[in-house]
Amino acid sequence: MEETQNYWRKCGSCKKEIGFNSIYQSCSVSTCKKAVFCSVNCWNLHNEVMSHKSAWAEENRSPRKEEVTASDERAPKRILVQSKPAADSNASGVADEQDILIVASKLKAYIKDKYDMNTSANVMEMLSHQVRRLTDRAVEKARAEGRKTVMDRDYE
Repeated sequence: MEETQNYWRKCGSCKKEIGFNSIYQSCSVSTCKKAVFCSVNCWNLHNEVMSHKSAWAEENRSPRKEEVTASDERAPKRILVQSKPAADSNASGVADEQDILIVASKLKAYIKDKYDMNTSANVMEMLSHQVRRLTDRAVEKARAEGRKTVMDRDYE
């Protein structure tokens, strides 16, 4: 957090600054927990827009400035690095034959949990190749039946 910032956060409705060690309102709906509001009136505006059922404003107290700055000093610093696009990469966003189609983390977790084995990185390439081959067959089957939608039965 910047040293010159003299407030904790801004209100989600009116954008008024909410100071350190101040009372603020938050939405009781779990998916809205990130939004904070300076008053119940601002929360009411939010609720009218979001149309939450059985929602209420929860009163909270913002942290003291010392707590925020101390936690910021201990927190690891994030460095954002952009990868350079490959010279032969497809800038139009069209799928490339070399793209990995498998969610590696999910497959590795499945194999580890079920069989207590590790997974080589080359598996993702081979499975992606197999998925492309099966999908090409399924697309041809759907086209032969005059459809523009590939269905589960096309993979049989």
